[in-house]
Amino acid sequence: MKILMVCLGNICRSPLAEGIMRHLAEKHNLNWEIASAGTGNWHVGQAPDHRSIAAAKAIGYDISKQRAQQFNHGMFSQYDLILVMDRNNLKDVKSLARTEAEEKKIKLFLDNDEVTDPYWDNALFAPVCKQVEARCLAIIKQLS
Repeated sequence: MKILMVCLGNICRSPLAEGIMRHLAEKHNLNWEIASAGTGNWHVGQAPDHRSIAAAKAIGYDISKQRAQQFNHGMFSQYDLILVMDRNNLKDVKSLARTEAEEKKIKLFLDNDEVTDPYWDNALFAPVCKQVEARCLAIIKQLS
């Protein structure tokens, strides 16, 4: 299974999802490839936001070595499942799909809800991190 997590800048939500899912997949002996990307290009090559790194570290995950990349059409062929953090990014990723098969790979990370973007509120990083962890565990249970 190859899973791509997507948010806007690839420095807050999707790196949390990537790092947590990768760690949990390894812990459950799953041979999954996990990555993340942003629909925007502002942070390409940068580490996750220091607040995401701290929130992840506080619950036992190290995401500090990850680097932001921008989503591109080629990722449709690289990944089996593309999990998007909110509806705006869902719309943006779907707009790049050229086939029904590509579009079927795209889903909201939280099924029918959005992961709040914590970028503008320091207090949101810890709860978003816990929410992402809980959802990653549920996805593992669902797909393995």
